[in-house]
Amino acid sequence: MTETQERLITEESDIEQAANCLKAMSHPLRLKILCVLGKDKVSVQEIVEQVGTTQSNISQHLGILRNKGILACKKDANRVYYYVDDQRTLQLIELMRELFCHR
Repeated sequence: MTETQERLITEESDIEQAANCLKAMSHPLRLKILCVLGKDKVSVQEIVEQVGTTQSNISQHLGILRNKGILACKKDANRVYYYVDDQRTLQLIELMRELFCHR
């Protein structure tokens, strides 16, 4: 096994897990939600205002990201705040921006 291969994903179950998470992140609206959240805890209403779609649509996409373990949430009184659970996800988005957005 080469040094490069050692740093890549080799286990079939890990490949499946990574692909499922990337698939969840690859939807344009979900990627926009992740970019809106950044390093902050943001309420659903604030996400709706910044993303520009309905609350039910946002809630559906937040649920998908939460079920994949990409987002977590915290309840405070009658508000729910979402945040990126693992900050390395934001590093991945930064790498995607560098790779795909500045050509």
